Amino acid sequence: MRRTMTGTGIGSMPGEDLAETLRIVLDTVGDLPFVPELPARGAPAGMIGRSGAMLDGLGLDLQPAGWRFTPAPGLDHRRARSLLARDLDLVEELAHGHVGRFKQQVAGPWTLAAMIERPLGDKVLADHGARRELAESLAEGLGGQIADLRRRLPDAQIVVQVDEPALPAVLGAGVPTASGFSRHRAVHPPEVDAALRMVTEAIRRAGATPVVHVCAAEVPVALLAGAGFAAISFDQGLARPTDVWAEIFESGVDLWPGVVPSTDADLSDRVLRGRVDAFFDRMGFGEDSRQGRVVVTPTCGLAGASPAHAAAALTTAARLTT
Repeated sequence: MRRTMTGTGIGSMPGEDLAETLRIVLDTVGDLPFVPELPARGAPAGMIGRSGAMLDGLGLDLQPAGWRFTPAPGLDHRRARSLLARDLDLVEELAHGHVGRFKQQVAGPWTLAAMIERPLGDKVLADHGARRELAESLAEGLGGQIADLRRRLPDAQIVVQVDEPALPAVLGAGVPTASGFSRHRAVHPPEVDAALRMVTEAIRRAGATPVVHVCAAEVPVALLAGAGFAAISFDQGLARPTDVWAEIFESGVDLWPGVVPSTDADLSDRVLRGRVDAFFDRMGFGEDSRQGRVVVTPTCGLAGASPAHAAAALTTAARLTT
């Protein structure tokens, strides 16, 4: 039977054993494997800590309230960098000779700005200059990160998934201030676009493909497509097959629908495949028109799932593609 889709994971997985997790990833979603994120290993291995390890020229330190910029990298920032380097050593060892796509995840500039504090407190999101400096640091750091991964996996086609779970809140004035009693002002779309475009252009210059993941109800579809992402990953259960989705798919932006439950649940392949087909059929795209342009994923990361369900979810995502 002809394969019309590919399967992969979002990135986060349960547990603390990277070698075991990476073997599961390679065995289940070998057509588009990824560098697993294991936040159970602590804050340096979480989304912000790991992404902070990729920043260029900016130091971080872990405070009781979360990550904060500092003049020089603190202990936990150095741990995050060391952990990332060791993880990539293991990727190089276990995925040696991989041919085809291979995915690395990183938090996007707006999620980082919403989560990291400035040296004197409150979020980076509150300061226009700090927001730009953060985006520039991320873009520069990703160039080196991609070069390192390409050196380790010379036959792979590197895909960089930019995770932006906070983006809808950034656009909609929904990010709380440090006190929790107020909300940061909305950032206007032109500035959001400029920072995202800075990142996508850096990814492309380094020879990789930029993909964006937003697991929220209000995905800014047109903005993301305009910023240069090659694909949009989303929770299909929260999306509706509207004209804007159809327009960006027709324009060449691929879609990665998240349909496999990310927490322990059991749905048949027939039901899940039916949901994918229904989404595209309502937009007028049959199997032939979506050949090679759809990647099936879990609805979100799998860090909160049991190890058994996480493995089963990846297996299901891959099985739905046949």
